Amino acid sequence: MNLHEYQGKSILKQNGVPIQEGIVATTVDEALKAATELQKQTGTKVWVVKAQIHAGGRGKAGGVKVATSMDAVKEKATAILGMNLVSRQTGPKGKIVHKILIAQDVYYTGPTKTAEFYLSVMLNRQKGRNMIVYSPAGGMEIEEVAKNTPEQIFKEEIDPKVGFQPFQARKIAFNFGLSGDAFKNMVKFVTGVYKAFENADASLIEINPVLKATDEKIVAVDCKMVLDNNALFRHPDYEAMRDITEEDPIEVEAGEHNLNYVQLDGNVGCMVNGAGLAMATMDIIKLAGGNPANFLDVGGTANAERVEQAFRIILREPGVKAILVNIFGGIVRCDRVAQGIVDAYKNIGEIKVPIIVRLQGTNAVEAKKLIEDSGLKVHSVILLQEAADMVNKVLQN
Repeated sequence: MNLHEYQGKSILKQNGVPIQEGIVATTVDEALKAATELQKQTGTKVWVVKAQIHAGGRGKAGGVKVATSMDAVKEKATAILGMNLVSRQTGPKGKIVHKILIAQDVYYTGPTKTAEFYLSVMLNRQKGRNMIVYSPAGGMEIEEVAKNTPEQIFKEEIDPKVGFQPFQARKIAFNFGLSGDAFKNMVKFVTGVYKAFENADASLIEINPVLKATDEKIVAVDCKMVLDNNALFRHPDYEAMRDITEEDPIEVEAGEHNLNYVQLDGNVGCMVNGAGLAMATMDIIKLAGGNPANFLDVGGTANAERVEQAFRIILREPGVKAILVNIFGGIVRCDRVAQGIVDAYKNIGEIKVPIIVRLQGTNAVEAKKLIEDSGLKVHSVILLQEAADMVNKVLQN
């Protein structure tokens, strides 16, 4: 589950990580109140107005503005709230900004220069270990740093048997080129970030930039955090942070019907049970000359109602030219899936796109009879290769 910057920062703060303080707002009036309150709390006389969307690259896209007065706060908040923010990570469609964060200025003057770093914590799936990726070239897109100056990318793996060790935190601070109070503060900062990663059951924490302020304090200026959905039952307070306005509405609806659905940009809708079979089905579609329009796993306990809902969701995509139903009845009964197909035809009305059905396994014979007796215009196949050939045939017509 993706979190907004302000939500990720709140989790960091809970784990003792210094952050750029801020107050979230959804209206211009709330933004002005937030700026006033923030000035009381921190003494800041400069504010940063930051769009809150589930995507990076906000600054370059015009979603982060500095305000040096209350009038400027009003002006920047008015401009950002409601804007369609298009960045490298949003894609061409962009995202509508519903919330903004009014944050304090942490680039104040002091006895030393500021410095920006990059820090992230994630799982190295190949080795089954958590890994800290960091770079002294903060404030830049890490992809560009890795491409142009890979020697500035460092990695620190954590042995799960012993956990994150103090010497590793010191090593990171040393590679950042820090000394004195800044070194000590960075050691505490990195330790706190890793603590937050474990305590929140996160799958990713990315902070860019991590700021060394002019008074040697280390501060998280930004935060991208992704939580493991499978662990949310342990964190009901974090689960409540979900913002469905940032998610694809079709995927949200699919989740309400216990359908594992991911929208893709293709022309063949897929309805499959089991993630492995779904991936194989998508490969078959690709080999047949088509492009999968979605990943859709109806699950091992699919019933007629769920299958009907799956059809409704697939048919919402105007680019779908055919639907391939590929069910292997292990736990799920093929006759239930067949009944769902029949019900979908009756309840949705005429389905104009061709439907290819492959039902194998438990009650497959009964399922085939159900469909044949219904008089529906579907293409029945047995082998995966036959499904691929039929996909190719219907797309050619």
